Amino acid sequence: MVIAGGSGHVGRAIQNHFDSLGWQVLVLSRTPTRPGDIAWDGSTLGNWVDVVDGCNVVVNMAGRSVNCRYTRENLSEMRRSRVDSTRVVGRAISTVSRPPSVWLQASTATIYAHRFDAANDDTTGILGGDEPGSPPKWRASIEIAKAWEAELDAAETPRTRKLALRSAMTMQPVRGSVLGVLVKLAKRGLLGTIGDGHQFVSWVHITDFLSTLEFLISHEQLSGPVNICAPNPLPMAEFTWRLREAVGAKYGLPMPKPVLEVGAFLMGTETELMLKSRRVVPGRLSEHGFSFKFRDWPVAAADLVSHPFLEP
Repeated sequence: MVIAGGSGHVGRAIQNHFDSLGWQVLVLSRTPTRPGDIAWDGSTLGNWVDVVDGCNVVVNMAGRSVNCRYTRENLSEMRRSRVDSTRVVGRAISTVSRPPSVWLQASTATIYAHRFDAANDDTTGILGGDEPGSPPKWRASIEIAKAWEAELDAAETPRTRKLALRSAMTMQPVRGSVLGVLVKLAKRGLLGTIGDGHQFVSWVHITDFLSTLEFLISHEQLSGPVNICAPNPLPMAEFTWRLREAVGAKYGLPMPKPVLEVGAFLMGTETELMLKSRRVVPGRLSEHGFSFKFRDWPVAAADLVSHPFLEP
């Protein structure tokens, strides 16, 4: 397995998991730090292409973190890092004589509409961008997601099956991860109802995320977009309540939208990450028989916080 952009929290989890299964895993990284890391710039072909030739699976997780202010510069970098890396991975696969059988390409559940009426599955879900109540800033991240997947679709890799991983928030016990930040806030009594609490949260336990990758690799009939998320999204008010319950926090300071705007500014992030209603379900995975270990957030939250939180 070759993991492009594998130095992030999820990328390292993928590496460690498949290492434990006996795979040989190589990581393409702009800042190689571990044995087995190989330097690449995420946009041009280089010597790294040699490890793609003859590998079984390529996973591309490259892309600038969305946990930032949506300035013009940051949005441009988010788009460039995703589109360019996808384009060059596709070029590498099309160039080698022994291409991988599967290309797992990171995408995001953010691509779907901000909605409350029904869940978005990966067959009939509504892609976002024009729905009422969606601020212009939110549309920018959706357009980036669409461009990301368009680059995957455009790649000419006739001998390589392609999947777009439309992942919800991947929850793992790592400091600095999304769960790490939320647990820290909960323990300090700062994780009350966010906004009006009605917006839906879709999530996936890291154990199920990794099992999903195994499932997608082995099920040759699956290609195209796949939602990777637990089957039971829930309103934000319940999500934060259940997380407080898991960490033993008796109280959480409510964060109405104006307060959240100030907090997001001070933390260098955007309110979209917490206010957009991401009601997403894993239609194709369920249809093909994937079994989730963690279907419901209270059980998942209790399990996650029972583990020591690792350093990133």
